[in-house]
Parts: sequence; C-alpha cells; structure tokens
Amino acid sequence: MVDITHKSNTLRYAKAQAVLTFGDAATVQRINEGSVPKGSVFDMARAAALLAIKKTFEIIPDCHPLPVEFAAVHFFTAGNTLRIEVEVKTIYKTGVEVEAMHGASVAALTAYDMLKPIEKKIVIGDMRLLEKQGGKSDHSKGVAPSISAAVIVCSDSIAAGKNEDRAGKSIIGRLERIGVKVADYLIIPDEIDPIRSQLTALVEKEVRLIIFTGGTGLSKRDVTPEAIRPLLERTIPGIEEVMRDYGQERMPYAMLSRSVAGMIGDTLVLALPGSTKGAEESMDAIFPQVLHLFRVLDSLRHEEA
Repeated sequence: MVDITHKSNTLRYAKAQAVLTFGDAATVQRINEGSVPKGSVFDMARAAALLAIKKTFEIIPDCHPLPVEFAAVHFFTAGNTLRIEVEVKTIYKTGVEVEAMHGASVAALTAYDMLKPIEKKIVIGDMRLLEKQGGKSDHSKGVAPSISAAVIVCSDSIAAGKNEDRAGKSIIGRLERIGVKVADYLIIPDEIDPIRSQLTALVEKEVRLIIFTGGTGLSKRDVTPEAIRPLLERTIPGIEEVMRDYGQERMPYAMLSRSVAGMIGDTLVLALPGSTKGAEESMDAIFPQVLHLFRVLDSLRHEEA
C-alpha cells in the first residue's frame, strides 16, 4: 500500500452514486410500495452499502483500513430508474472516495439481486464519484503564485564546508512542488548577529516567507530561537504546536525541538530543526495549509485600501 505516514489527519468526505435502469416503470412502483417479494429494497440495499463501506479495505488491495465516522445511503426514484447515493466521512490521513463508490456499487448489486425475479431488463450504470473534499489539495487552492521565499541554513559545520546541507535543499524542494518560488538560499553560522542581519535584510526586501533550518536544539551553540524571537512582532504558537505534535507522533524526541513561528509585518518567519528528517516532517505538518495565512493578510490589506 502507499505510504501515508507523512500525512496529517483531516476531515475527508466523499459522495458517490450508482443508477439502476429498469425495463418496466412498474418495478419502481413496487420498490416504493415495498411489495418486492424479497423484502424492502431500500432497507437491504442500505444495510449492504454500510457493510461494504466498512469492509472496503478487505476487498480493494491498496485501500487502507480507516475509521468510518459517518455513512449515509439515499435513494431517489424517477420514471424507470433508481439512483443510489452514498456519503462517507472520516477524520484520517487518506480519503474515502473508494469507500463511497464501493458502498454505492454493492447497494446497486443488492437491489439487482432482489429485483431480478420480477425484472429481467435491469442495467446498472453511471456508477461514479460525485464529490470529494479534504486533504492538502483542498487547503492549497488559491495560493498566490507571487509569494516568494528564502531558506537560511544555520549551521557552523555546513558554513565551514565540513558538512553538506540536505535539510535546506529538502525544504526548497517541498516549497517548489507547491508553487512557492525560492528567491534566496543562504548558509550561515549559527550565531545571533548573522541570523538577525539576514532576517532584517530579507524582511526589507519584502520576502513573504523566511524559513530558517538549524540551531533549534539545546546545545549552547543552538541560538536560532534566541536570535529570531526578539524581532518577531507576533508569534503564532499554533504553528509551533502542530509541528511538534506531528513530529512527536513519529519520533519521541521531537518535543525537545524549539521551533519558532511568527510574523514581522507581512512576512512569515519559521525556524525548523536542522536535521533533514526533522525539517521534512515540520514542512509536511504545516504546508501547504499554512499558506492560507497570506490569503488572509492580502484580503485584509485589500479591505483596508
């Protein structure tokens, strides 16, 4: 199965349908009246759909087991057709589209089985996904492509040429994949004055997103938070909490990270761990949804103008 351990839980929703067409409109009348010999088509098809939704991962090889937190089955009759709609919700790392479609298809097959003794021209068709919501794609829509970023690696050993930067390059790759242009990439020692100097210069250049990596640990040389925090006009504790919580679920030492998030004017400043894995997990925890911040700021600026 596809690895989803890097994903975050979000509300996921899907709606699917299947349509049965009959050769005789009298079949639909008997469904509505509940006079089908095998019993209530609606009741049996609903029960079958709910069972199918829960067991999707047992039937479809690449589907993950997931908690189904809501499921509903709706029936619509018109002329010589029966349309079945299935809705599914979960709060999880992956979507429920297949669960909804599996429920709709099994409900349709159940209806077929119940009706075949009285109707010989049943066609099951138009089985499709009607709607889906949730996941990172929904939270990255409308991000302004003009947002530029700077990535600054704070490391004595990398600045001295003793080690190669991997965390900063990984951050750049993740930003570029979501359409954020990286205007500046710098490597500096983990010292207060160079950090503050670069931060101030980038804010003056109106770079909207500045990401530091490194220097957030607990050694005496880890001074990135001390350098950045006094310059912030507003801190954003929620971003820091999400990054640490996400990391803690994957590695028990993430709680020791002193990541930073805050604003200077209209610029978002982040300080992430220096390890490649820590930086990647922090990025996965908050991007692209954190970019919604810029939509909010630009909207407020437009209203004030």
